[in-house]
Order: sequence, then C-alpha cells, then structure tokens
Amino acid sequence: MKKIYIAGHKGMVGSAIWRNLESKGYTLVGRTSKELDLRNQSQVNAFIKEEKPDVIIDAAARVGGILANNNFPYQFLMENLQIQNNLIVSAVENEVNKFIFLGSSCIYPKLSPQPIKEEYLLTSTLESTNESYAIAKIAGVKACQAIRNQFGKDYVSLMPTNLYGIHDNFDYNTSHVLPAMIRKFHDAKINNHNDVTLWGSGTPLREFLFVDDMAESVVFALQNNLSDYLYNVGSGKEITIKDLALIIQRITGHQGNINWDSSKPDGTPRKLMDSSKLNSEGWHSKIDLEDGITRTYKWFLENQNNFKEVKL
Repeated sequence: MKKIYIAGHKGMVGSAIWRNLESKGYTLVGRTSKELDLRNQSQVNAFIKEEKPDVIIDAAARVGGILANNNFPYQFLMENLQIQNNLIVSAVENEVNKFIFLGSSCIYPKLSPQPIKEEYLLTSTLESTNESYAIAKIAGVKACQAIRNQFGKDYVSLMPTNLYGIHDNFDYNTSHVLPAMIRKFHDAKINNHNDVTLWGSGTPLREFLFVDDMAESVVFALQNNLSDYLYNVGSGKEITIKDLALIIQRITGHQGNINWDSSKPDGTPRKLMDSSKLNSEGWHSKIDLEDGITRTYKWFLENQNNFKEVKL
C-alpha cells in the first residue's frame, strides 16, 4: 500500500481526505504547522527526504474570504507560493512520482463564460478581491503541468468549487460565505432572533461542494492515472446567495429578518464550474446542498465551544 503525505491534514479539506484514506487502509503521514513549517524550504526538503512518501497531496494553503483576501494580499500571495513551491520542488528532487495539487475556482477569469471550463485559464482578468491567492494557485497549476510535460510524472491539479463542511472555518473575519452565514444565523437565533445583515445584493450565483465529495475526487485521482493535468471539481448546481441564505436560515432555525448591505462587494457575479472532464473520467458528486448544510450545522453545534477566533 502506498505511503501518502497529506500537507494540511488538519484543515477542512485535508482532514476529509485523511478520514477517507484512513478508512481504506492507506499509510498516511501528516505534520502540523508547529511540527513542520511549510514556508521553510530546508525543513520541507529534509522532511520529504526522510519520509520518502510515494504520493504527496497538497491541501495546505492560507485561505480566507473576501475580507481576508482584500486586507492581506501580500500574505495570500507569498505564503501560498512558499508552501506549494517548497512541496513541489522537494517532490521532484526526491523522486515523488505522484503529486495532487489542490487549488480553487478563483484561478479562472472574473467574467469567464459559464460554466467555466479548464481551457479558460489565463484568458482574461482575475477577480480583484482574491487576485493574490489566485495568482499563487495558478503558479502551482503551471508548475505541475511543467513537471508532467518535462519529466513525465503524474502531477495533477484539482480545482474545486466553493467547499464547505466538517472542520470548516466559522471565524467572522476570515470565513467563506456559507460557514459565515451558518455562524451569523446561529448567533442571531440565540440572541432573540436578531436581524442578520449580509454582504452585497444576494444576487450572485454560486456553486457549493461538500468537503467529503472533494475528498472522494482526490481519492479518485490517487487511484487512477488521469489523462490531463487540470480538472475542475464541482457539483454542477448553482444557487443565488439570497436563496442560500434562506436555506441556512431554515436549517439553523433563525426567525428574524435578513438585511442586505449593498455597499459591500458581491465578488464574482456568477461562478459555475464545468466538471464534465472529471465526470467523464468516472467521478461524480453525491451529497446535495441541504444534506451537506445540515451535516455541517450539526458539526458546528457539537464543536462550537472549541472554535478559536483567527487573529490576523
């Protein structure tokens, strides 16, 4: 059985991949950020040289929502470049033949034709609110493509749509839209069903994928030699932010009003991934949005006392 190193194994995506592979009997290696600083090239190379993994799954990244991306573009660009470059360089130098790089749908142009195909990469301008993160991830995709072409190694990039689920980040300052809504509606509910104010107009369309479905796509890429270097991973279904808010309001049991602050940015107006390429290889999502949100809120309720606010 192959030995697999999962970078970022304590995060939402990494932990979902870990649970999945552990249940299948794989030999797994993981290190926390305190044990191994992925921004430190010498540390990373020494670790990979010693452990000699057969496969590296890069689920490590500095991530956040519109607010965090807007306020800290330097950190989002440089730290993500450091993390992925150190892992990729060490993988090549230590003859790791399989590398799965995880990115984000934000690598595609802001006004991409919809649904977004892999071939639209680098065809137009990025969304300004997360440009730094996107540029870092594009660099990772291109590095893996170059290695695949130049050295014939099985390096593949998976670009998920908006992910959510167990071990999500519910911090007010750094969370993405869906977990932020869960937190806001829950907090308003327990405070006499206060009104909830949400950013933007509520009109943008978004696609969401439960993190366990994402983990399944990684396992699929692990167990198969995919024919191309870049694959979108999504549910194929989209919903307006306003309708998403109504679903979360119902699942959390909030009974107050929803106010929309149109002075705040909406971000990309529409972002639906075309996942037909990965679907044609044999992977399909399984968990629908309401089921996924219900599972996520259940986990939130069970773990809310353990959350730590993220200090920026």
